[in-house]
Amino acid sequence: MRRILGRLWKVTGMVVLIAGMAMSFSGCIDTGDKAEGKNPIKIGVAIYRGDDTFISSVSSYLTSGGKALETKLGRKVIINIADAKNNQGSQNDQVDNFISRGYDIICVNMVDRTAAAVIADKAKEANIPIIFFNREPVEEDMQIWDKEYYVGTDAREAGILQGELLISEYGRNPENMDKNGDGKLQYVMLEGEQVHQDALIRTEYSVKTVLQAGIEMDKLGNETCNWMRSLSYEAMLKWLEKYGSAIEVVMANNDEMALGAVQALREKNMLENGPVIVGIDGIKECLESISKGDIYGTVKNDAKKQAEVILTIGGACAEGKDPKNLVPELDGHYVRVPHYKVTKVNAEVLLKEE
Repeated sequence: MRRILGRLWKVTGMVVLIAGMAMSFSGCIDTGDKAEGKNPIKIGVAIYRGDDTFISSVSSYLTSGGKALETKLGRKVIINIADAKNNQGSQNDQVDNFISRGYDIICVNMVDRTAAAVIADKAKEANIPIIFFNREPVEEDMQIWDKEYYVGTDAREAGILQGELLISEYGRNPENMDKNGDGKLQYVMLEGEQVHQDALIRTEYSVKTVLQAGIEMDKLGNETCNWMRSLSYEAMLKWLEKYGSAIEVVMANNDEMALGAVQALREKNMLENGPVIVGIDGIKECLESISKGDIYGTVKNDAKKQAEVILTIGGACAEGKDPKNLVPELDGHYVRVPHYKVTKVNAEVLLKEE
């Protein structure tokens, strides 16, 4: 009798286990999933600040791109985006949470680019591929293991193209820029973060490009505004009080700060016939300002393309494939998505694509 009961217990336990597994899979896979029986791909995304307009765009494209990846791979894709609110400790905890919950891919937009080694080490220990994006870790932290990637842009290229925007306008209409006719451009610079490599490099190469074209420049002021419109607005108000119409050019490391300058100039009734303003990113509101003539131009930082590359690398890694075969632009651990210039000529086209 005991032997029979033991057999019944084993059979019953097996049925319960199988039923439990079936319930678990039905909760993870869409009813329309073509690849029945495959686990979903879980992608954790940790961003430095959710209220950053450009990063918000990347996040949106990751979410919408996840649906396309589902169709492509025939597997459910789960994307969880966590906002660190500019706190590195919080971001470390978010990554720990992704690891403990068994995520397949972790994508990180670092709060502090110098703190990437801690996160990369944890990902390596858990054997989870990691994709850093937008805020580039220091070089040695990108060599921690072979399943570590960075998706971003060439900050030098962004600076050069911003400088070329000014060169083009100066060549076309010099009196529109050199309003006092002294043969020099008096400018102010709105900078991102002091520790962000893109801010430093964009600043350096935008000015260097203009100078190398033989156009003299006088810097009236520069201010670190942490990519934020509110801080650039305050900086611009301060400069307008001090320099007034002597400001001929406003160079901003990103569009948000360029828009802050527009806000200050409008408030002081100095926007019309005011300084030539250039930004970087190509966010929707800046494109609208370019179309209206408030901002001269920007450099497009392609959020959609970056999200596509992140998901392509992530999908390849999750399926055990070499991402190099799917992303030919992958150079070692790096993919740098090209920038391009935007003026009134092509701003309308880009707005229609938004």
